[in-house]
Amino acid sequence: MFLENARRLIADGVYDIAAFNIEQYCQLILKYKLLVKTGTYPRTHSLTRLVNELSKLSVPFNVLLEKEEYLLMLTKIEDAYIASRYLPRRYSKIEVEAMLRYVTEVVKPLVERV
Repeated sequence: MFLENARRLIADGVYDIAAFNIEQYCQLILKYKLLVKTGTYPRTHSLTRLVNELSKLSVPFNVLLEKEEYLLMLTKIEDAYIASRYLPRRYSKIEVEAMLRYVTEVVKPLVERV
């Protein structure tokens, strides 16, 4: 529902909350996959740490940490968690649409294959 909500919020022009919803989707799907595969997950909000843990189970996940454009987008999404809570950060339509594309075209297919 976080991903669907992000799409709806983008359509409505509410980019800040859309970015947060994209981050929440990533965080929860990564934790879910770790829980299913290992029986636990790290108590963290860091997407890079969660991806690092999943890369130990599935080598293809390394691409998210090793390919520059993927790592930059992952950390941008990770920052949305902090920005939504503590900073007066405003996101643009272009930014959140890029985040959504990255998640649906890169992250989600990798998670589904693990």
